[in-house]
Amino acid sequence: MNTDHADPHELAELGIALDADDAGESALGWSGVYAFEAEHGIVLPEPYRTLVAEITDGSFSGPPEYGLLSVAEMPNDWGDDRPARILSLDFPLTEAWLWEEDPRPYEELQPLLDPVFDHGSIVLGTDGCGMYWHLIVTGPHRGHIWNISGEGAAPFGAEFGYTTGTSGFLGWVRHWAAGKPWFDAP
Repeated sequence: MNTDHADPHELAELGIALDADDAGESALGWSGVYAFEAEHGIVLPEPYRTLVAEITDGSFSGPPEYGLLSVAEMPNDWGDDRPARILSLDFPLTEAWLWEEDPRPYEELQPLLDPVFDHGSIVLGTDGCGMYWHLIVTGPHRGHIWNISGEGAAPFGAEFGYTTGTSGFLGWVRHWAAGKPWFDAP
């Protein structure tokens, strides 16, 4: 997973998978990407960064189920009462966490949960029912995709045991484009 350099063949594959055939008209442009990154104190991981700048900043075709959101957009069901999102703070997890099964009381868990939803990631979109896909932009899992829901959080990639898909944005899109279920590991 290369998060520092975009491969032209991979970008072409992403454009086809995301049905981005408007000659880059829906792209944010490099000035827009640089402004977003400066505002949030981050550098987006590749190949997502170049995709947003040159090919498309979102896609109705998906992934996920309800489409790929624009880099600055939040899902309609995200809620207005959430804490401020701070993308420059490290995403706090490096392994799956099912807080639904955590024996600690909610009062103890709540301060640990907000950073999982709101630090170090951009929200790529939703599959509905509070199931969000995040691209991690800071911390040890930079470039990885995570599924975060009301029950827990888990990384996407074969090495984590929930899927046969390859880690990273390209692997996530390839898995979806192949019509595979997200959690298809035996």
